Amino acid sequence: MQSLNSTHSGRSERTLQLALFVTSATWFVASDILAGRSARGLSERFGLDAERPLLAALFLLFLLAVGFSILQAIAHRHSSLREVLGLPKRSTSRREWTLGVAVGWGCVVLAILPMTLTGKLDVQLWLQPRSILLLLLNLVTLAVAALAEEVAFRGYPFRRLIEAIGPVAATVGMSLLFGVGHALNPGATWTSVFVTMLAGLLLSVAWLRTHGLWLPWGLHFAWNASIGILFGLPISGISDFASVVQTRAFGPLWLTGGNYGPEGAVFTVFVLLIAVVVLIRITRDYAWDYTHRPIVAGGYAVEVQPPPAHVAMEQEAKPAGASLVQILPVTPQARSVGEEPKL
Repeated sequence: MQSLNSTHSGRSERTLQLALFVTSATWFVASDILAGRSARGLSERFGLDAERPLLAALFLLFLLAVGFSILQAIAHRHSSLREVLGLPKRSTSRREWTLGVAVGWGCVVLAILPMTLTGKLDVQLWLQPRSILLLLLNLVTLAVAALAEEVAFRGYPFRRLIEAIGPVAATVGMSLLFGVGHALNPGATWTSVFVTMLAGLLLSVAWLRTHGLWLPWGLHFAWNASIGILFGLPISGISDFASVVQTRAFGPLWLTGGNYGPEGAVFTVFVLLIAVVVLIRITRDYAWDYTHRPIVAGGYAVEVQPPPAHVAMEQEAKPAGASLVQILPVTPQARSVGEEPKL
């Protein structure tokens, strides 16, 4: 009877988590539409065309925080806003974010290196005061947008899906959704969708290795900022973030990705596969610290004090003014441990 009850309880919990995932995903889609319309209305009303992407990202992040917090409360799980969003407070958060930035930057450099060596890039510089202001604005925009997208895909919904169907199936499912979610971008192809799925896999692995969004957020931000700002290329078909550096790529689509950018190139597939292996190797310490349950010795925590009765018995058996000595059996030097005694 107890086994049947536990099985029924487990199924009910998985059903609840799956319902929370579907609801949170639906809330993300609605919030994305509402955030975009609100940003467009404000930008047209006050002449903030350059600030529209930042406003949309801020509105989206706010709506996600509100919606996911409500879902967490409905599920009777009291958590702080940071925990709901997937940004736990820890001493290594800054190092994780910086490590993600390094990995994202390295991936983009490796993906663009063949174009540079073969002379497939036409680079132009726009050195004006307004270009510097746009560069700073675009950096902030990409940082907020990357965080909002990570909260939406690898934050609250991803954790609910893991509890519902397990980490492997959840990772595959979220990677597919991440790729399909970019299928309507300008210039999208089947190759770009597949590359974006692999990028979603890489970002999901980053969460699984740290159980936090610090690392995937840094990776996502550096990936977009390196493509769009550092190299001036399209980010998933969007060319609005090139400011000081503006670049056009020439050559075969498998190498350059065309108007979609490096995320539409076949060569980027190999870059992302290498990045997954590298990421797993360099996050061993984080995986040990944040994904393994603490070891419990002897069935109970080692910091638990022994029972009072046991302490009293030790005190009664202890001679006055002397310390307890453990006497171990000894083996005569004339024979070995396994040898039978001679009679």
